[in-house]
Amino acid sequence: MPTIVVDVMPKAELLDPQGKAVSGALDRLGVDGFSSVRIGKRFELTVDGDVDDAVLAEARRIADEILSNSVIEDVVGIEVVE
Repeated sequence: MPTIVVDVMPKAELLDPQGKAVSGALDRLGVDGFSSVRIGKRFELTVDGDVDDAVLAEARRIADEILSNSVIEDVVGIEVVE
């Protein structure tokens, strides 16, 4: 069964307190080479049947209206994985 993966991230202009906390932890652990961390959400929607343009359009609608808060988040990716 195919799966549609939706990735949602906080808007770039907003503070990401979880990412900031992880970034601080990396510094405390002596991990170098990473300037910042942003934490988002991943949703996996299992599809009954084939994925066509109508199913992808419905996934986009769900991502925009239900899975993300458009005031503070952006849907950054929708992809089909088999």
